[in-house]
Amino acid sequence: MKRSGSREVRKPEAGSEQAEGRPAKGVGRRERRRADTRERLFRAALGLFAEQGFQGTTVEQITEAADVGKGTFFNYFPSKEHVLAAFGEMQVGKFQALLASHEANEPAGALLRRAVGELSAEPGRSAALVRSLLGAQLTSEEVRKLILEKLGIGRELLVGVFQQAQEWGEVRQELHAEALAAAFQQMLFGGLFLWSLAPEEKLADRQGRTFELFWSGIAVKQEREP
Repeated sequence: MKRSGSREVRKPEAGSEQAEGRPAKGVGRRERRRADTRERLFRAALGLFAEQGFQGTTVEQITEAADVGKGTFFNYFPSKEHVLAAFGEMQVGKFQALLASHEANEPAGALLRRAVGELSAEPGRSAALVRSLLGAQLTSEEVRKLILEKLGIGRELLVGVFQQAQEWGEVRQELHAEALAAAFQQMLFGGLFLWSLAPEEKLADRQGRTFELFWSGIAVKQEREP
């Protein structure tokens, strides 16, 4: 990330993994087939988690739903828990893509608003899936470890965004970028949990309103002209 004051957010490093296992342009047919199979397994697993919970879903059920052999699953995921890690990778990948497409003159607040919408899209499909994912994190030490790892990656990216926002004069200087990044994640996860209990509106709408409150508390206040 530049420190010269130019409005440029750090781009993801070349070759960073894309969360859903989709190959980059130019890869061979074999790689595309592998990516397609991994995606089928991933989507089948998420669908079953939403229907019957994480603990109630077996690997055999996932492979049957994806129409592949049982042993195929372990060619792509070391365990059922790693499907949840792939969900975290997908969310991190979405944020990385936003940073990569970020225009130099786009304010950080606008970037983060877009991020809230993008990160709400997939979990917003099913409150039951969100409850299953959250429940797995509470009951499985391995799942917690994997999710914390993905959260750490996302938090590092957010720290860079908030640091640059402070350099641009958008965010109050006395606030620590690390604390802002953690608070942003807490906002998203807290909203996700509460929405999953009573999904009476779109997740993106609820998270968007919460973000506006968050941003109003950290943004530099612009003086009104007389």
